[in-house]
Amino acid sequence: MPLVRIDLRAGTSAEYRKALGDGVHRAMVEALGAPADDRFQVITEHLAAGLNYDPQYLGIRRSDGVVFVQITLSTGRKPQQKRQFYKRLTELLAESPGVKPQDVVINLVEVAWENWSFGNGEAPYMDA
Repeated sequence: MPLVRIDLRAGTSAEYRKALGDGVHRAMVEALGAPADDRFQVITEHLAAGLNYDPQYLGIRRSDGVVFVQITLSTGRKPQQKRQFYKRLTELLAESPGVKPQDVVINLVEVAWENWSFGNGEAPYMDA
């Protein structure tokens, strides 16, 4: 169950935000092997003062169209899968809704499998 958090500047349309979520989910399915029905996302818009970033960190020129994608997921993906995911995600978001690749900031947070509960206070992976 990857938990996806997408943060961006306020003022986008519902269609734009949906396209962001769709692109992230598709990239996770294609590159990370996430199940197609495993979709949990929080998409949040922020006022300009609430979204801070360096416009040139590591020589990458970012604009106010910057999108932060943070995904909490279970450990176990290989570095090559992660590289493929980063590439595929930026490709998909460039296609729709039109985010420039340099404006996509991605952070993966890996946790042990037993750190998930999907509801009912149960931990289905605890004893797996």
